[in-house]
Amino acid sequence: MTSDTPRIPRDRSDAACRGCGRLDRRDFLRRTTAGTGLLVAGSAAAADWLADPLPTRTLGRTGAKVTVLGLGTAPIGEGPVDVDEAARIFGAVLDCGVNLVDTARIYGNAEDALGHLIPARRERLFLATKVSTDSAEAAERSLAESFRLMKTDTMDLVHIHSAGSRNIDRVLDDDGVLNYLVRQKDAGRIRFIGISGHNRPANFLRLLETEQIDVVMPVINYADRNIYAFEEKVLPECRRQNVGVIAMKVYVGIKGGFPNHRRGHVGCVTEPERLPHALAYALDLDGVAAAVIGPYTMEQALANVEIARHYKPLTDRQRDELLAYGRELAPELGPRYGPVV
Repeated sequence: MTSDTPRIPRDRSDAACRGCGRLDRRDFLRRTTAGTGLLVAGSAAAADWLADPLPTRTLGRTGAKVTVLGLGTAPIGEGPVDVDEAARIFGAVLDCGVNLVDTARIYGNAEDALGHLIPARRERLFLATKVSTDSAEAAERSLAESFRLMKTDTMDLVHIHSAGSRNIDRVLDDDGVLNYLVRQKDAGRIRFIGISGHNRPANFLRLLETEQIDVVMPVINYADRNIYAFEEKVLPECRRQNVGVIAMKVYVGIKGGFPNHRRGHVGCVTEPERLPHALAYALDLDGVAAAVIGPYTMEQALANVEIARHYKPLTDRQRDELLAYGRELAPELGPRYGPVV
């Protein structure tokens, strides 16, 4: 290890960065009033953060300008906090200037909490939700509930979620979910169609062959590149079609994968000191516009904003060291998100 990447202990922090506030902690806590939720719309703290805005990028052929950090809502939505506390944390992130919001009907109370925030902010948000089904009928029910809960008439992006687990032949049927979303796009209810998921990159490629997909959100990180390899298998086709790419699981996710998704205390795979490099790995990839990260707490949420605000591309040395570390991790991680093929 070199001075670029300090040696750190193997016991790790939270999936969405429990303890990542230890990065420049004194300055971080001073700016966020000791990690409390005082960063709210119109506050002096929010104005200070917005004076130094987050970087934005164009999300492929959508033409939308999105912040390099997206707000992931699953850990809080599915966690123990109530709707009011979820809205407080989500609102703080949005008041820091994050404009990309990623949610889903299956994320507990996340959409309900967002419904307290979206109407007053809708104009400046890029709002993405998901339908977790193969069929048009189920997608229609799910999307109707998302519209209702989030108090909006339009969605910027709707993903066919868990694309690696979908029956692609069924998805592509006349009464499948893709044709349903195309009809909603033609009707102006949604702006763009996406696919998101964790495994089976070949399923993503089959859906990309339709040329109806505007955005892809797969697992992208320095360790899973050795397992699922979306970077090698899917990103080239996204670049060819100018499909927007949003990275998820950039911190390599929670220890143990899905079984621990609601147990933030078990910690995440990436140690606090490596989090900025982990985010930079994803954002450095050609075609990646943003990374969605889901916090468990207010402190984590605001720390992620600071990490994104100070993003810098990795040096060759930093990248080589991070990738070497990822190769060491990959065998113990294994295909925890499901089959590779």
